[in-house]
Amino acid sequence: MIHFLYCLILSLCAGSVLAGTGLNETEALRLALSRPEFSDLLQARVSEAEADVLAVSLWANPTLETARDKTGVTREISWKLMQPLDFSGRRGLREEAARHRVRATESDNRARKNDRAVELRRAFHELLRQQAILRAVGNWTTRFTAIGEVVNKLARAGEVAGYDRRRLAREQRTAEAKLAETQADLERHRARLSALIGRDVGEGIEGRLIPDMPPTLLGLRERLAVRPDLNALSARVDAAQADHAATQHNLPEVSVGVGGKRVDDGTQRNNGNQIMLSFALPIFERQQAGNQRSVAQAMAARAELDLARQQTEGELAGLHRQLTQLIITAEHYRSDAVAPSLDLVRIAEAAYRAGESTILELLDAYKGVLEAETTALDLEWKAREVRIELDQLTGNHPQ
Repeated sequence: MIHFLYCLILSLCAGSVLAGTGLNETEALRLALSRPEFSDLLQARVSEAEADVLAVSLWANPTLETARDKTGVTREISWKLMQPLDFSGRRGLREEAARHRVRATESDNRARKNDRAVELRRAFHELLRQQAILRAVGNWTTRFTAIGEVVNKLARAGEVAGYDRRRLAREQRTAEAKLAETQADLERHRARLSALIGRDVGEGIEGRLIPDMPPTLLGLRERLAVRPDLNALSARVDAAQADHAATQHNLPEVSVGVGGKRVDDGTQRNNGNQIMLSFALPIFERQQAGNQRSVAQAMAARAELDLARQQTEGELAGLHRQLTQLIITAEHYRSDAVAPSLDLVRIAEAAYRAGESTILELLDAYKGVLEAETTALDLEWKAREVRIELDQLTGNHPQ
């Protein structure tokens, strides 16, 4: 067990050294968002939307029809070439609608990148937090090793009871188990971050868990105008309006054609030319269903856009206020609680060596340091979570 503890502490120290030269948040974001698989996914979605533009922009194919009829000695051979033509302007409007949907898809892709950045940043800072917890637990564990030598020395001199040695040994085993558990958690978070960026992150990453103060609320409100999900909804409103305009053009599609006919009755042959014109009579179907559908789609997209704007503006103010308060609280707690806890440990160790306090008071001081540090890390992690959520709302991720 001692050898295992020694190896864990060495690993912890190595990780602490590498944390100053390891992967940072900006580089992790660049690696995750530049992965070829993710780029291919985004490009495929745009290509699919562009295929819809191509489909509605092409003219319909002409049709070629041939017929041969034999009645008695009379033979007739005819051919017709028909080409549908759109004089109503619907094809141009549908192409416009499809291009708006390409814009919506591109905005959706930016929203996906935003979501991917959020996932990556949470994984990054979870690992950063786990590194800090591991250092705190490692420091807690090494204190038992140091004070254990003092207890053994005092026990050999007959100055402490056997209870102190047994109680210290029990706390040391607890610390070793906690250290092993924390190390296992760190390995899990490290593997998750490595999977997101597509490479091994190494033994440590660098960065600050507690975020900086956010920009002003006014400046963040201005960024809402370029939110990709809102832009996607706006593009879908434009597409639905173009579809609706197309349904208002009631001129039917016209097909024009040319052809020829040859008649052979056995005694003479006659050749003739044909010119054809056909169109559907708008008696029953007059784009009623398409008109109703486009009106409903435009109404839904516009309502969804208005609701999203109202919701984001409300969330923005709340997140900004929460983040500011959490940062202030975390900074005050670290200066007012963590630093004094270290002074209490030094006082408790000196008092125990002088025989002025019991082992229980010393162990309580050790536990207090660990609890103060983990509480500070929890506050800083909560502030970082809110900052990531605020950056997601405004699309303000590190570049």
